[in-house]
Amino acid sequence: MATLLPPPKRQKVFHGIPGPEPEAPAQTPNIVVQFLSEEDGTSLAPPVNIPANVSREGLQALVNRLSKQDEDPVPFSFHVKLPEDKNAPAGAPTQVVISKSIEADILGHPTADFTPEDVIVVHCSPQSVFRVRPATRCSSTLSGHSSPILCASFSPTGNLLATGSGDTNARLWDLNTETPSHVLSGHKGWVLCVEWEAMERKLATGGHDGHVRLWDPKTGKPIGEALKGHSKWITSLSWEPIHINASAPRLASSSKDGTVRVWSTLTRRTEYTLGGHSASVNVVKWGGSGGNKGVLYTASSDRTVRIWDAEKGRPLHTLKDHAHWVTTLTLNTDFVLRTGPFDHTGKRPSSDEEAQKLAKARYDTLLKTTPELQSVTKPIARLTGHQRQISHVVFSPDGRWVASAAWDNSVRIWEGRTGKFVATLRGHVGAVYRLAWSADSRMLISASKDSTLKIWDLKTYKIKIDLPDFVADKVVSGGRDRTVKIWKN
Repeated sequence: MATLLPPPKRQKVFHGIPGPEPEAPAQTPNIVVQFLSEEDGTSLAPPVNIPANVSREGLQALVNRLSKQDEDPVPFSFHVKLPEDKNAPAGAPTQVVISKSIEADILGHPTADFTPEDVIVVHCSPQSVFRVRPATRCSSTLSGHSSPILCASFSPTGNLLATGSGDTNARLWDLNTETPSHVLSGHKGWVLCVEWEAMERKLATGGHDGHVRLWDPKTGKPIGEALKGHSKWITSLSWEPIHINASAPRLASSSKDGTVRVWSTLTRRTEYTLGGHSASVNVVKWGGSGGNKGVLYTASSDRTVRIWDAEKGRPLHTLKDHAHWVTTLTLNTDFVLRTGPFDHTGKRPSSDEEAQKLAKARYDTLLKTTPELQSVTKPIARLTGHQRQISHVVFSPDGRWVASAAWDNSVRIWEGRTGKFVATLRGHVGAVYRLAWSADSRMLISASKDSTLKIWDLKTYKIKIDLPDFVADKVVSGGRDRTVKIWKN
């Protein structure tokens, strides 16, 4: 029996008249592009003829392919310098950043300084000029705590580690010699959070006793008495960024009592209390832009995230789109705010003014590619996919990626600017509790209920190293076995 073909599709008509012919897409011109290094002005590749609508990501892949300097792709930012205009007003931009494509950002620029016939000179700035080696072995197991370890934090330089435990003590560890440094005794309950000042001059701890304590990491001695005011335990601590206040940064503490207190480290008194939440405040973060003294972000079990002016504590925005407790919060600027003036070169500033200048330069460099958001009141994207509650979210140091860990045993990677889903990392057989990025944003490490750490390669989205039983080439872990384990290459 012969196969019957379906009848031809009828042409769509509008009131008996055939529809208009679809407009032909606009032709994209081809342009000649010369890629130059922003650091020394050398040519990264010979001039190439490409379509003007190649995306920024496409330009990045092209530069990596043509330069062939590294086996792994290096993230770049691109900009084109505008011709000098003596009549331009003071403060006028001198360069245009390529965020979408050369066609959209350069050829379509209001000044009309460039045409498809010009050779477009694109300056390339590498966003990661160093590499962190993956940890592959346990180099030390340090005992000292007599109860499970509840929190840990690297110092900004990566030379020291602070841990807090259920034994009411915090401890300092020297990561160069991998030995205990000091025992910080004073809390009357579990030490729930530890946070370093970005100049590494002070350490703050928060306890189940509702007290905040400041310590001198060089001597291990307390700096004055405990800061008292909260009626329930401390849930989170955050220091004022160094590029805002380098000499005496303030400290913000959040508590189960539903309040956030901002403390002056000079007078040791509460400057103001934020009392807008109706339930426990689980996280506080001090952002670096949005006002003279930055802004404070607070996440609460009342299902809201609130944004406050950090100078006087005035409420700015309330974000209400969550349907349940907000237990974790991350900023795309977290890494540069936490490490302040210290970068991969290991240079130590000689004064507060130099530290403030270095920290400001690092912060502004990151903002060129991923601005910190503080005036958006509606979510840019809703990231769905996890099957159980989310335990931790964290931005990569360069702000390009977001990683989320959940009780569904998985880790998910998302685009940091758009929120688009990238990949799911599977391998754990228990809930994933915590995440940390390597300083070069190339690797991610996850800690799970299954008692393992896993290092993930962001090039393949697969396990790079499986560590059985967190700035530098070291990884530090701690848990219910009451020991600190140091892992390194």
